[in-house]
Amino acid sequence: MLNLLRQIDLQIFHTIHFACANPAGDVIFPILREKLTWLPLYLILLFWSFRTFGRNALWIIFFAVAAVIISDQLAAHVIKPLVHRLRPCRHPELKNQVRMLVTCGSGYSFVSAHAANHFALAFVLVSVFHSRWRWLWVVWAALIGFAQVYVGLHYPADIAGGALLGMAIGLIFGLPCSRYTRNRPIHDNTATNT
Repeated sequence: MLNLLRQIDLQIFHTIHFACANPAGDVIFPILREKLTWLPLYLILLFWSFRTFGRNALWIIFFAVAAVIISDQLAAHVIKPLVHRLRPCRHPELKNQVRMLVTCGSGYSFVSAHAANHFALAFVLVSVFHSRWRWLWVVWAALIGFAQVYVGLHYPADIAGGALLGMAIGLIFGLPCSRYTRNRPIHDNTATNT
């Protein structure tokens, strides 16, 4: 069964990394996976949070940062050293085939810390912001995970494992944050009767 799952994982990796390869993707996906690419989005999110929740936005920042730090530490310093799965770009049978669009990286592959961190942040934000657009955060995290496979740094199972870890941590931190910030926007919407 484990061998079958590995074969499926490898087949999906080949499909994303080789069969889906195209000149536009070779430019776009390395940029999407970079942290600095999303700095303007984070600044807009900060502005929006303070505009909506006032000082209570500090709690959102605290819970979001805590979720990302914990997901990163668990992925990079607990799970990866335990599993010891080589990245596709370091695997003896694949490293000469992988189209390296970014630097390979020195760590292990399972689970993807990139996926864990972005899904943790996404699920804190999904928990806190109750807009109908909030699920776009999950799409955003999934797109970054897809980019990690496309550039040759991770297998799909690494992304799935990181996503599950991030979702769990994001919900653990996001749900209490949501309870605290719910009905505490900066503007008092209570109407006075005259």
